[in-house]
Amino acid sequence: MNLTYDSQIAVLDLGDDENRFSPGFLDEINRVLDDVLDANSQGKAHGLVTTAGGKFYTNGLDLDWLMANGDRTDWYVGRVHALLARMLTLPIPTAAAVVGHAFGAGAMLALAHDFRVMRADRGFFCLPEVDIRIPFTAGMAALIQAKLTPQAQVASMTTGRRFGGVDAAAFGIVDSTAAEGAVTPVATELLRPLAGKDSGTLGAIKDTMFGPAVAALGG
Repeated sequence: MNLTYDSQIAVLDLGDDENRFSPGFLDEINRVLDDVLDANSQGKAHGLVTTAGGKFYTNGLDLDWLMANGDRTDWYVGRVHALLARMLTLPIPTAAAVVGHAFGAGAMLALAHDFRVMRADRGFFCLPEVDIRIPFTAGMAALIQAKLTPQAQVASMTTGRRFGGVDAAAFGIVDSTAAEGAVTPVATELLRPLAGKDSGTLGAIKDTMFGPAVAALGG
């Protein structure tokens, strides 16, 4: 995980593997978010883009860790919920640069951002829960329903459909698409005009907008 700055836009590269939500990954991303908010308080970070360096944006839950630590499932799911709620209400503009596959909770993390840009020609956005027999938690469902139209909810949540970038844009799952190598720059440019938004006001607006989803996520 690597944090850099493009002018005053923080760019967080989640990594170049599957970027699954291991406990260590969750610790690290929360530490980085703390750093970004600290930079924002100093006027040095006006927005956050998350991206990745490999085939995956993120593959979501660390199912191997879960299978090995079944007695800690509630603790683990609570931590994932907390990350989703935090990103949903982060008091600065956010954009997900979906450069590769975004599956399951990884797709939900992308949805928790304000904006999404997806590579047009490669990679899938997918909520595979119906096919892997893992029902959505109430919090996860509330997050998805807060972000997608009813049509997109049914298309994504009940079918396990794999959306390519153009398909995802047609359903309003992502805001736009870009060519290989341009996804992160396009996401960054989406945020640049939003520089200078008051974080207290923006955070309060997001808290109100997404209050029911945050409550369902245990926030």
